[in-house]
Amino acid sequence: MHIPIKRSGSNQIFGGVIAGICEKYDWNPAAGRILYVALELVPGFPGIIVYLIFLLLMEQPDKN
Repeated sequence: MHIPIKRSGSNQIFGGVIAGICEKYDWNPAAGRILYVALELVPGFPGIIVYLIFLLLMEQPDKN
């Protein structure tokens, strides 16, 4: 099972998950990362687990 969003191949820090979501919806990747870190600080949000699940489910980045 895959999500029809590709991870970013050119704008990645760890796996390109947040940048891939931001590219899909035409958002600024830096703002997306800041929002994700802010969400991670909320008690009860399983941030690392969600990131790893997205890392496994999202499609591979295109080869340039």
